[in-house]
Amino acid sequence: MTDLDEQGRPEPPIAADETGTLLGFLEYQRATFAWKCGGLDSAALKATVGASTMTLGGMLKHLAYVEDYWFSRTLHDREGQPLWSTVDWKADVDWDWHSAADDSPEEVYAIWDDSVSRSRAAVEEALAGGGGMGRLAQRTRSDGTAPSLRWLVVHMIEEYARHNGHADLIRESVDGLVGE
Repeated sequence: MTDLDEQGRPEPPIAADETGTLLGFLEYQRATFAWKCGGLDSAALKATVGASTMTLGGMLKHLAYVEDYWFSRTLHDREGQPLWSTVDWKADVDWDWHSAADDSPEEVYAIWDDSVSRSRAAVEEALAGGGGMGRLAQRTRSDGTAPSLRWLVVHMIEEYARHNGHADLIRESVDGLVGE
């Protein structure tokens, strides 16, 4: 049974194996991000802080792209989801951030939720195939090396932790919600 905190986030297990610990912390970071972005309307998802153009809507779409990139494309060497494959990334390398302003809250929440669901399934599939967290990704880098599943999960924990800090500032400016 998973213990939930007062925000409904799953507490990472305190005495699990490597896989349980890493995935527990990734789920906690994902839940923190969902909490910071939850229940907001279109105007709130477009709010910025100070000189930054970063928005919660853009962050949702960016993290959806990053989830798909690492767990589908890199881990399993699959083509990206149709949304990402239609983008001219050379014309706008920050398309994921900018285009969210044109999406309704329902659309951007669904894009992120769907991407996270696919990522969870991709990780389960990789673990079921053997090799544990040491399993290497199927897509290699230009130098021929491939990151391990461990590296991918830790990278995603870092990605969410960094953006959760940004989300804290933006959400507080929107409606005063504060917390870890």
